[in-house]
Amino acid sequence: MINAEPKQKQSLKDFLHQFIVGTLGVLIAVNVVESITYDTPTTLLLASLVLGALNAFLRPLLLVGCLPLLILTLGLFLMVINAILLQLTAGLVDGFEVANFWSAFLGALVISVVTLIANTLTGNGDSKVHIGRMSHDQTSTRRNKNYDDDDGNGPVIDV
Repeated sequence: MINAEPKQKQSLKDFLHQFIVGTLGVLIAVNVVESITYDTPTTLLLASLVLGALNAFLRPLLLVGCLPLLILTLGLFLMVINAILLQLTAGLVDGFEVANFWSAFLGALVISVVTLIANTLTGNGDSKVHIGRMSHDQTSTRRNKNYDDDDGNGPVIDV
């Protein structure tokens, strides 16, 4: 029989990691975007929790529903979906305010960048940043290689 306890501990660890990263993203967005505000630290934590729940349950439905727009805009419409979810969070949490759509858009952009950086630094998530150095001679041969190959020769950032 397989013991389910390690999987439960892993799920709790993943949940806590995503909650902390999400809260950090919202905290930085609140400090960077002037028209996103909160009343108390408890309100900020609640907003992070609600945003995480919306991202877990509502976002997949929005992605499927907006698939033609996502394809047409080469994925850039995803930022609009993120902004809508941030505005919806502001509507659901008393004391957490987002002034307008463009504030939500900028806030969603900040949260996305913070999440990308935090997940990359902690090794969680599917995001991957590869930094290496490459000489001019190797650029043509690099195009034919797999991006995961690391020859250790140059400043190349693969995102």
